[in-house]
Amino acid sequence: MVMPQLGETVSEGTITRWLRGQGDTVAADEPLVEIATDKVSMEVPTLRAGVLLEVLVKEGETVPVGAALAWLEVDGEDARATVAAEPVAAEPVAAEPVAAEPVAAEPVAAEPVAADGTAAADSANATPAARADLGERRPSPLIRRLLEEAGLTAADVKPSGPGGRITREDVSAAVAARLAAPSTPEPAPAPPKRDPGGDHTQPLSRVRAVIAERMVTSLHTSAQLTSVVEVDVTRIAQLRVRAGSAAARGVKLSYLPFFARAAVEALEAQPDLNASVDTAAGTVSHHSAIHLAVAVDTERGLLAPVIRDAGRLSLVGIAMAIADVAARTRDGTITADELSGGTFTITNTGSRGALFDTPIINQPQVAILGTGAVVRRPVVVTDPDNGAEAIAIRSMAFLALTYDHRLIDGAAAAKFLVAVRKRLEEGRFSPDLGLSES
Repeated sequence: MVMPQLGETVSEGTITRWLRGQGDTVAADEPLVEIATDKVSMEVPTLRAGVLLEVLVKEGETVPVGAALAWLEVDGEDARATVAAEPVAAEPVAAEPVAAEPVAAEPVAAEPVAADGTAAADSANATPAARADLGERRPSPLIRRLLEEAGLTAADVKPSGPGGRITREDVSAAVAARLAAPSTPEPAPAPPKRDPGGDHTQPLSRVRAVIAERMVTSLHTSAQLTSVVEVDVTRIAQLRVRAGSAAARGVKLSYLPFFARAAVEALEAQPDLNASVDTAAGTVSHHSAIHLAVAVDTERGLLAPVIRDAGRLSLVGIAMAIADVAARTRDGTITADELSGGTFTITNTGSRGALFDTPIINQPQVAILGTGAVVRRPVVVTDPDNGAEAIAIRSMAFLALTYDHRLIDGAAAAKFLVAVRKRLEEGRFSPDLGLSES
């Protein structure tokens, strides 16, 4: 088994966890190893059924694409013996040719490591019940999320999948069993034990280290400036009430799709913000299509999956696309290629209650839009008919645009923000939702 190509732009990967131990039997398409790249972390399955003979790369090690990860026995044949028996042909020499002796390709000596950090030999010598227990403690990212939502741990679920792995049905059965069981008062939790030292040091995760490097690089690469406008989204708030949750279309209609749709329309009018800069070549590329990157908060860190050709999507289409890529990013099933190629980024810091921030540009893009929390508060409003002013309770939000001042001037940034604000305050999204204008 070799390191697979997990994306067009991915050249290496880090082994984060072996899901099976040395000597374990694995089925075809069964997840064998968890690999993290600078874009995504995913479980990689075996292509054929066999027995895991030897682990060549330890957990935490980074190797290039194509590097050998492990030896497997397939159809009763030990691949190591096959490679060792193959002769290596010598290069021809000008003099009388000499037959080269076969050279045995010795496998790299690597201490087998199991997924829980113990020696893989321990896993190989374990009983089937113990191996099932190892699989039980290694649920996939999706199963971990389901367990967390249900308030369960892996120990609460009886696995039925291959190798003792937990399935969706197992989680559902555990939830049903808990609901059916008679309720008993839980003992009061013990007071937390405080570490007398107080400090705890651990290495940065692969994804966290890459995020840190890219953020610092971005600040050192471009001249970044942030402009902020305030927008009245009361009409959108009223429209969301009329549309409910757009349940008939199966999409959650939050404020973010409205912000995204307004931003896409403004980018179509101002293509300078839908561009990328190549500092090495000293060139700027203006993109004909709008590939919208949407920042998603995950347990591994902030990732930005890309919605391709967002300019061709309606409001509902954008809402559905955001929900799709966000869910797959959080459960770890998003692909590496879906995390690259964006031309403009939007980040919704308001989802956590922040009024606004100054987001950092996602290089090589030239702008990023941050959307703040929508809050109800009193503001001065003007009657469009007679110009009379009054104080009213409105739904307000801040929009923050960070832009590359090497390419974008302040006037262009302000023009973009005003266009987005105007589109949102007009609130004419009813046709997209199948509603009549009111």
